[in-house]
Amino acid sequence: MRAILLGPPGAGKGTQAETIVNEFKIPHVSTGDMFRKNIKEQTQLGKKVKSYLDKGALVPDELTVEIVKDRISQVDCKNGFLLDGFPRTLEQANALDNVLSELGQKLDYVINIEVDSKLLIDRAVGRRICKDCGQTYHLLFNKPTKEGVCDKCGGELYQRKDDTEETVANRINVYQNQTQPLIEYYTNKGCIININGEQSIDKVSRDIISNLRGE
Repeated sequence: MRAILLGPPGAGKGTQAETIVNEFKIPHVSTGDMFRKNIKEQTQLGKKVKSYLDKGALVPDELTVEIVKDRISQVDCKNGFLLDGFPRTLEQANALDNVLSELGQKLDYVINIEVDSKLLIDRAVGRRICKDCGQTYHLLFNKPTKEGVCDKCGGELYQRKDDTEETVANRINVYQNQTQPLIEYYTNKGCIININGEQSIDKVSRDIISNLRGE
């Protein structure tokens, strides 16, 4: 199974990606992870990526596509993969189609997790993280027993700088502007699966798996 996972910041893609790859025994192919791996291993691709990131520039599409092609050509992706973080634009989607065609493969599904913007902002703004162990809490949905203190290790809880209402709203806006054309593109191809991401984590997981299994 070859699939793409789409969803705005805060939609729970990380959690659902883990469920999907465990259920279908396919690799989780994340562009961010691939960038970091290539940089760490100092591959030729990694050096190119680092040269852009060091300047604070975006990694160009051609280079991102080259890294994705290199990754999905590897033996562990022979029976499928879950792409996360790519494609982000129509240009990248077209490039992916070309790569898959070259490899004699095709995309099976695009999982699109839908969550209302206001709920996404509430989720992010209320998030608190332990400075010591990284445990995550939420002021509305998952409060610590004692305000500002981690239940797990007693560490201090803090709010990430990018979890402010303005920053989150901007991230969501950028995502929607970039991704809306992608959703239309894959809808027209007949391979998109829209999932209500406002349900419980378990219900979202069950909906995704049952759709992927055609149940």
